[in-house]
Amino acid sequence: MIPEIVAIRQTPKWQHELAAAITDPQELLAAVGLGAEWLPAARAAARTFPLRVPRGFIARMRRGDAQDPLLRQVLPLGEECQSAAGFVADPVGDMAAMKLPGLLHKYRGRVLLTVTGACAIHCRYCFRRHFPYGDANAAADHGAVAVQYIAADPSIREVILSGGDPLSLSDRKLTELVRALDVIPHLDRLRVHTRLPIVLPERITDDLVALLTGIALTPVVVVHANHANEIDAAVRGAVARLRDAGISVLNQSVLLRGVNDDVDALAQLSETLFAAGALPYYLHLLDPVHGAAHFDVEEARARALIAQLAARLPGYLVPRLVRELAGSASKQVLSPRN
Repeated sequence: MIPEIVAIRQTPKWQHELAAAITDPQELLAAVGLGAEWLPAARAAARTFPLRVPRGFIARMRRGDAQDPLLRQVLPLGEECQSAAGFVADPVGDMAAMKLPGLLHKYRGRVLLTVTGACAIHCRYCFRRHFPYGDANAAADHGAVAVQYIAADPSIREVILSGGDPLSLSDRKLTELVRALDVIPHLDRLRVHTRLPIVLPERITDDLVALLTGIALTPVVVVHANHANEIDAAVRGAVARLRDAGISVLNQSVLLRGVNDDVDALAQLSETLFAAGALPYYLHLLDPVHGAAHFDVEEARARALIAQLAARLPGYLVPRLVRELAGSASKQVLSPRN
């Protein structure tokens, strides 16, 4: 009994919260006060892409409101089971850009590592919802093969850790990979793309901050929030810990129908992010992944929304509207349209 108690005490709080995430559609519906009429479709959609959402994120939702912008991002719906023209399994050409398992080399000067398929939350619009993580995990061998590839190419200046969510890795696994990258002389920056500071802010621990600031590489953390209601006191505290340590924090969002596709929601998001210490960076058009067509916002409307946002906010609070096209040399920046 005693060793078991000691082990429980040594497990970080964030890992307990991660393990306690809701994965049963019926439990989610009960938690947000929705009726059983939503259950058959939710179960059907969850069979194609499993449900996962932390309880702390659910606590920020409005009970009894099926259109709550946070719930809409995670509730499996029957529309996910329908096919839509142009919506495919690999919408941004990840597989064609994969040079080694889990190592994507799309753009000059940087590579992206999918270091895990695990994530604290399964967003229903996720462009990697069909990604073959079992065969494409750059950290499967402690990153040795990926590190060798990066070390052999002096044109690579930046490594992006992605997934899944790289911060769902334990500190031990993350440290092994980061330290291996840190000794490559031609690398300048380590970028971490993560949703955990938003949906599971307990993950931003002193040990994690010490890891990111105790390396020669310049760390950049790119978080992912789509609506101002996602940002509560715990999230502000997590971002503050990163910023107080000198780590740049950017935010990228996805433009989602029924979540943030109006200028008031986008303006409030930018204002709330900046007040919390994160700079609005990208607003992505939806990647056309199979199962997410019901989130799509047409390009003309997206351009008009950015024009309205630019007329309302100072330039540094207006994220760049972008689209990622398979095979392109960079993301495509879309100009506002009046």
